[in-house]
Amino acid sequence: MPLYEFRCLKCNECFEFLVMKKEEQVELRCPKCKSEDFERVLSVSGHCMGGDSAQGGSAQSQTRNCPAGSCTTYDIPGPSR
Repeated sequence: MPLYEFRCLKCNECFEFLVMKKEEQVELRCPKCKSEDFERVLSVSGHCMGGDSAQGGSAQSQTRNCPAGSCTTYDIPGPSR
Protein backbone atom coordinates (compact mmCIF):
# COMPACT_ATOMS: atom_id res chain seq x y z
CA MET A 1 0.00 0.00 0.00
CA PRO A 2 1.81 3.10 -1.21
CA LEU A 3 2.04 6.19 0.94
CA TYR A 4 2.18 9.40 -1.09
CA GLU A 5 3.24 12.87 0.05
CA PHE A 6 1.67 16.08 -1.20
CA ARG A 7 2.43 19.79 -0.79
CA CYS A 8 -0.41 22.31 -0.78
CA LEU A 9 0.19 25.11 -3.29
CA LYS A 10 -1.93 27.52 -1.25
CA CYS A 11 -0.57 27.20 2.31
CA ASN A 12 2.61 25.10 1.66
CA GLU A 13 1.44 22.38 4.12
CA CYS A 14 2.89 18.91 3.49
CA PHE A 15 0.63 15.91 4.09
CA GLU A 16 0.55 12.19 3.38
CA PHE A 17 -2.08 9.96 1.82
CA LEU A 18 -2.27 6.17 1.97
CA VAL A 19 -3.54 4.55 -1.25
CA MET A 20 -5.40 1.34 -0.47
CA LYS A 21 -6.32 0.38 -4.06
CA LYS A 22 -4.94 1.59 -7.38
CA GLU A 23 -8.47 2.07 -8.79
CA GLU A 24 -9.75 3.90 -5.69
CA GLN A 25 -11.30 7.32 -6.40
CA VAL A 26 -10.64 9.71 -3.52
CA GLU A 27 -11.26 13.43 -3.09
CA LEU A 28 -8.01 14.89 -1.78
CA ARG A 29 -7.92 18.16 0.15
CA CYS A 30 -5.28 19.87 2.22
CA PRO A 31 -5.97 19.03 5.88
CA LYS A 32 -4.96 22.56 6.96
CA CYS A 33 -6.74 24.91 4.51
CA LYS A 34 -9.01 22.44 2.62
CA SER A 35 -7.57 23.54 -0.75
CA GLU A 36 -7.61 21.17 -3.73
CA ASP A 37 -4.51 22.80 -5.24
CA PHE A 38 -1.51 20.64 -4.40
CA GLU A 39 1.33 18.70 -6.01
CA ARG A 40 2.73 15.27 -5.30
CA VAL A 41 6.29 15.30 -3.98
CA LEU A 42 8.88 12.56 -3.91
CA SER A 43 9.04 11.13 -0.42
CA VAL A 44 12.33 11.15 1.47
CA SER A 45 11.44 7.80 3.04
CA GLY A 46 12.56 4.51 1.53
CA HIS A 47 10.72 3.16 -1.48
CA CYS A 48 11.13 0.23 -3.82
CA MET A 49 11.81 1.03 -7.48
CA GLY A 50 11.99 -2.60 -8.61
CA GLY A 51 9.36 -5.20 -9.26
CA ASP A 52 7.82 -7.19 -12.05
CA SER A 53 6.92 -4.87 -14.94
CA ALA A 54 4.09 -7.26 -15.90
CA GLN A 55 2.26 -6.17 -12.74
CA GLY A 56 1.95 -2.61 -14.08
CA GLY A 57 2.19 -1.11 -10.61
CA SER A 58 5.89 -0.41 -10.35
CA ALA A 59 7.59 2.91 -11.00
CA GLN A 60 9.12 3.49 -14.41
CA SER A 61 12.21 5.62 -15.05
CA GLN A 62 13.62 7.29 -18.13
CA THR A 63 17.16 8.72 -18.28
CA ARG A 64 18.18 11.33 -20.84
CA ASN A 65 21.69 12.51 -21.68
CA CYS A 66 22.65 15.96 -22.93
CA PRO A 67 25.89 18.00 -23.13
CA ALA A 68 25.27 19.36 -19.59
CA GLY A 69 24.92 15.86 -18.08
CA SER A 70 21.98 13.54 -17.56
CA CYS A 71 18.67 13.55 -15.73
CA THR A 72 16.18 10.87 -14.75
CA THR A 73 12.40 11.20 -14.74
CA TYR A 74 10.31 8.83 -12.60
CA ASP A 75 6.69 7.91 -13.39
CA ILE A 76 5.26 6.75 -10.05
CA PRO A 77 1.81 5.12 -10.21
CA GLY A 78 -1.02 6.58 -8.18
CA PRO A 79 -3.13 9.71 -7.97
CA SER A 80 -1.59 12.98 -9.04
CA ARG A 81 -2.79 16.41 -10.11
